[in-house]
Amino acid sequence: MKIVVTGGAGFIASHIVDRYVQLGHQVAIIDNLSTGRRENINPQAAFYEVDITDAAAVAEVMAAEKPELINHHAAQMSVRRSGQEPAFDAATNILGGINVMEAVLAVGTSKIIYASSGGTVYGELEYIPADESHPIRPASHYGVSKHTVEHYLELYNQAQGLVYTILRYANVYGPRQNPHGEAGVVAIFGNQMLHGEQSTIFGDGSDTRDYVFIDDIVDANSRVLDHGDNEIFNLGTGQQITVRETFAAISAATGFTGQPHYSESRVGDIAHNALDAAKARQVLGWEPTVDFEQGIQRTIEYLREAAE
Repeated sequence: MKIVVTGGAGFIASHIVDRYVQLGHQVAIIDNLSTGRRENINPQAAFYEVDITDAAAVAEVMAAEKPELINHHAAQMSVRRSGQEPAFDAATNILGGINVMEAVLAVGTSKIIYASSGGTVYGELEYIPADESHPIRPASHYGVSKHTVEHYLELYNQAQGLVYTILRYANVYGPRQNPHGEAGVVAIFGNQMLHGEQSTIFGDGSDTRDYVFIDDIVDANSRVLDHGDNEIFNLGTGQQITVRETFAAISAATGFTGQPHYSESRVGDIAHNALDAAKARQVLGWEPTVDFEQGIQRTIEYLREAAE
């Protein structure tokens, strides 16, 4: 199958590219390298250094590749920046998404897999874990932009027959995650501890997250190549882990003995999040296989090697 992966030099999507190549698919990558890294690019994939906000450039790539399927991960992913620069967030996530949809329809692409955000689209949860029918009340511009593209996909399906699968991720972590950004507390804490630096916990550390390891996310993206058409799936473990517990687990893995610095909670942060992935189990046969402690160990091993 010919597949184009947007954001394919980034943390999550580069792993997906690797799996698609391993499965024998012909893969091309679109990435502007603003947050993606050149060293993440699979050498067997074609690479186009293109920004999804450039409609003409995206259309040129699609016309050249004529993919059967698109895996769309390219995005502005900073919750903080989305609040500070809402127009930039919308231009990248919403208009960029439209550019991708328009370009693939023009060349007859049959399906798009879209990476959405189960950690932000639901907002503060009414019940935990949240299933796909939970009310949508994003508490950040980022959550709004990620969810808006879901509506566009449903519209393009109804109006023009574009098949989609929407994957709402919990907090994904693992090797290749950027330890210098704001997203990915495991990578941030891990890198800081390996360098003997103090980490900051925003709030009192009681906030909870649902951590899902990158290998499990890759598995889901493989399963929906030919399953889950026109469906939305949560991808998470359903388990709540506090920031304090996360700090302790990473401290144990790195041998760090220091204490965290506590600061005020940040605007836009959700207090508690966990996703019910029962639908993914039933329809896709998917479930997480890497537990938190094992995933932390593997992530720290990667960060330790990268620091050498």
